[in-house]
Amino acid sequence: MKRMVLILALALAGCATSSHVMTGVARPAISPDQVKIYTTPPPGKYEQIAVIDANSSRAMAISSQQKTDAVVARLKEEAAKLGANGIILQGINDQASGGGVSLGGFSMGGNVGIGTGVSIPVTRKAGNALAIYVSP
Repeated sequence: MKRMVLILALALAGCATSSHVMTGVARPAISPDQVKIYTTPPPGKYEQIAVIDANSSRAMAISSQQKTDAVVARLKEEAAKLGANGIILQGINDQASGGGVSLGGFSMGGNVGIGTGVSIPVTRKAGNALAIYVSP
């Protein structure tokens, strides 16, 4: 039974769309709307809270921009859970998801088959950032 619980926990962790590694002290959670995005460290004093990662898996996104937006939203959500009021984006990249979409292919009676299949690789976006608390 314990082994089943461990396997289930590991499987669910593999499906995570965001995660973090603590590098500082968490604060009380805030709304993701309060998390500001930085591309360089902000002027003034700030504290590091965590390194956060997110991806666009299972997002209702088709275009590259929609996938990027999903990653940024998930980074902000993860930061907000830790009480970070800012994130310093470190990168957002394309990442192969290991799956694909296959189209086509049919066969006719009498053991005659015609392959017209086309495989379209599926990519997702993945990003990371530094969750920070910027002093007011």
